[in-house]
Amino acid sequence: MPQPREEADAPLPSVPAARPGNAPAGLADRYGRRATDMRLSLTDKCNLRCTYCMPAEGLEWLSKQAVMTAEEIVRIVGIGVGQLGVRELRLTGGEPLVRHDLVDIIAALRSNHPDLPISMTTNGVGLAKKAAALKAAGLTRINVSLDSLHEETFTQLTRRPFLDQVLAGVDAAWAAGLGPVKLNAVLMRGINDAEAPSLLDWALGRGYELRFIEQMPLDADHGWTRRNMITAAEIRQLLSADFVLSADPRARDGAPAERFEVRRRTAGSDGGSGPVLGTVGIIASVTEPFCSDCRRTRITAEGKIMSCLFSREEFDLLGLLRSGASDAALAQRWQDAMWLKPKAHGMDHVGLDAPDFVQPDRSMSAIGG
Repeated sequence: MPQPREEADAPLPSVPAARPGNAPAGLADRYGRRATDMRLSLTDKCNLRCTYCMPAEGLEWLSKQAVMTAEEIVRIVGIGVGQLGVRELRLTGGEPLVRHDLVDIIAALRSNHPDLPISMTTNGVGLAKKAAALKAAGLTRINVSLDSLHEETFTQLTRRPFLDQVLAGVDAAWAAGLGPVKLNAVLMRGINDAEAPSLLDWALGRGYELRFIEQMPLDADHGWTRRNMITAAEIRQLLSADFVLSADPRARDGAPAERFEVRRRTAGSDGGSGPVLGTVGIIASVTEPFCSDCRRTRITAEGKIMSCLFSREEFDLLGLLRSGASDAALAQRWQDAMWLKPKAHGMDHVGLDAPDFVQPDRSMSAIGG
C-alpha cells in the first residue's frame, strides 16, 4: 500500500523576477499566449493502476496535510477567476471522486462563480452513485476515461476489474445532465488499438463524444517510446475502416482535441454522402502538437503551479498562501510562474521525441490531467 509522502511541504525556489512591468494582464507568457483554462488537481490518489500512468504497486501518496483543503481550493480558484482571467475550470486528479468533500467543493465554487464552466475528469469508478449530486452541486459536464469495452482488456490496462462500474457511471452522468459527456481513450499498440472503430461506434450510438489521446511520456514506469505509441495518423487510419472523417467546421479555439465530423463508410462509395453521426476528437500532443495555442495553467494537488504539462519546474502557491500572503501576492506569484512557461513540451522547442527532451519526474496522476 502506498504511503503518504511529505516532501511536498519542502520549500521550492521563489519565482525569478523575470516578468516585466509592462507584461500583459492575466496569465500571459513570453510567447504571446494567455492561460484562461485552469486545470486543478484535487488529489494525487487513484483507485486504478493504468499501465500508461502508474506502476502496478501504485505511488507514494501525498499526506493529507500536503494537499489543498477545500477552503484553499476555493480561494485559489477565486484569484484565478477574479484577478487573472480564468474562464474555465477543470477538476482533475488522481481521481477526484476519492475526495470525500468533492460535492462540497463544487457547491462552494458554483456559489462563488455562478457562470463559470466547471468540468471534471474522472475514471468513472463510483460515478454512478455521485453523478446526480455532482450535477446538483453545480458541475457543468464530465470527461470519463474509457479505453476498452471488453472486461479482459480493460482489466489488463487498468489492473482493476471495474469496467461495469465505469459504464454505469457514464450512463449515470448522461442521465444526470452532465453533458456533453466526453470519453477519453488511450490506444496501446497490440492491446486495444483494434477496438478504435467499435469504441467510436458505441459512443456515437449513445450520444457521447469520444476523444482519442496519443500516449504521452508521463508514465511512472518511464516505459514510453515514440516507436510504440499509436499516432494520430494511425488513429485516423484505424477509424477509416468503418468511418469517413471530415474537419469539424467549428473553430478549435485553443482546445487540445482536433475534432472531426463522422459519417459511416458504406460499401461501393466514398462514404461522404451519409448523415453526420457525431464528432470524434484526437489529441495529438506528440505528433501534431498544439503548443502555440496552449491556454492552460495547472495547479497540482499540493498547490504547485505548473505552466506546462511537461514542465520540470514547479512554483509553490500553497506554501505562500499558508504563510499569510495576500491575494495580490498570490496572483503575482502565479503570473510570474506563467510568464516563464516554456515554448513547448517543457523546452524552447517542440519535440517529445527530441534528444534533449527529459521526461518529468511526475506521472500524469501526480500532475493532474
